[in-house]
Amino acid sequence: MTNLNTNAHVAPAAARIRSERGAALIEMAMTLPLLLLLTMAAVEFGRAYQHWQVLTNAAREGARIAVLPGITDTVVKNRVTTYMTSGQLTAPAAATITVTRNTALGAGTASTVVVDYPFTFIMLQPVAQLVAGGKAVGEPLTMRASAMMRNEQ
Repeated sequence: MTNLNTNAHVAPAAARIRSERGAALIEMAMTLPLLLLLTMAAVEFGRAYQHWQVLTNAAREGARIAVLPGITDTVVKNRVTTYMTSGQLTAPAAATITVTRNTALGAGTASTVVVDYPFTFIMLQPVAQLVAGGKAVGEPLTMRASAMMRNEQ
């Protein structure tokens, strides 16, 4: 009588080659770095968005008081810096705050506050510098937020 099972006479080495043992380990070794990169990118861009939101709100707060009569540029800059500090930005002193008053706006005038803030990614800084172009290695990217409001009469 003949044996119809063709796998019964397979040599041990050939059986090991056909085995799928360890395949999950290799698949994980290939996908884990990509998964970690995507996770870090989500964290980094979330942090960047949070910084940008704080800068935008700080510029609005500065513009809100810049339109009032009798308020000096120093008071406006102090208010913006205080807002950035309370928003837990790491380097509010490194920000450049520009106040422009009496810009023509329709029938009246407006005041504009512009905040430039140096931002550095924790893990993805080299990738961000490739995208931004023209930046030296380790040089922070500049985030800019501005707000314009009509002057009070």
